[in-house]
Amino acid sequence: MDTEQAIAAVKAATLIESLPWLKNYADKIVVVKFGGNAMINDDLKRAFAEDMVYLLRVGLHPVVVHGGGPQISAALKAAGIESEFRGGYRVTTTEAISVVRDVLAGEVNAEIVDLINEHGDLARGVFSDGTDEAKLFEGHRRGVEIDGETFDLGHVGDITAVDPSRVLAEIGAGRIPVVSSIAVNELDPDGALNVNADAAAAALAIALDASKLVMLTDVPGLYADWPDRSSLVALISVDELTELLPRLESGMIPKMTACLDAVVAGVGGATIIDGRIPHSILLEIFTQRGAGTEVVPNGKPSTYVRLSPSHQNTNEQKKGQS
Repeated sequence: MDTEQAIAAVKAATLIESLPWLKNYADKIVVVKFGGNAMINDDLKRAFAEDMVYLLRVGLHPVVVHGGGPQISAALKAAGIESEFRGGYRVTTTEAISVVRDVLAGEVNAEIVDLINEHGDLARGVFSDGTDEAKLFEGHRRGVEIDGETFDLGHVGDITAVDPSRVLAEIGAGRIPVVSSIAVNELDPDGALNVNADAAAAALAIALDASKLVMLTDVPGLYADWPDRSSLVALISVDELTELLPRLESGMIPKMTACLDAVVAGVGGATIIDGRIPHSILLEIFTQRGAGTEVVPNGKPSTYVRLSPSHQNTNEQKKGQS
């Protein structure tokens, strides 16, 4: 076999490897939370858009949910509005929420839609704007407790209700819905709330009865014993994650909580993957190796720790402790 034939054989094997996943996820909804470095790197943004188009073309129904932290920070700075964080949440004043809404629903959402639509008329932006027909997310304002003291966060909220009808309409039309993490204040229909994009993705996945939730981050996955890089977890059950959650680094808690909530509510699986790797979504969904940490319902395999934290081409795993 010459070199070209060998390369072709590898490509064919990769396609065949995806066959069980294509069967499993055909005509199923997969919610993807777009975040991290993938949102600010032009090459990664285009790779992400290609992944979404690929999923659609092979018979899946991808739904994108995005935040926009870096873009919001830049816009607030340009407007002369100081960014303040308490307990990991951005304090969002009345002045700031209009900037947040414009950035998420305008700048970020529009860019993702445009990138996908370079491949055809395939995507539409979907977001809450306070009208009766556009209340995708509703929520209430929340504060945060730090050292026993509660602080007001302004227009920051938790999601209390999801109306997925507009998302389902786009799916039914054969398009990819691109969803911004803005909610309508249930007590003030004209008021917007900045909600956590991880929580928004989980809430929408639950409302859509999605088969899978995939969350892009800037880390390879969940480490059971950070900073020990050999403790990268491949699979973790609901009970195991519930036990581990209080010991995680603060930045991972919202993401893993979102995954936990989704799986407990019936989503088939929820995975944290490294969005810094081009086409990591395809690696996760269509290959044996995967590309991150998957939260699975109880009764499936126990926690496993990868031998290779750098995603080398190996299927070897060893049982680990959570």
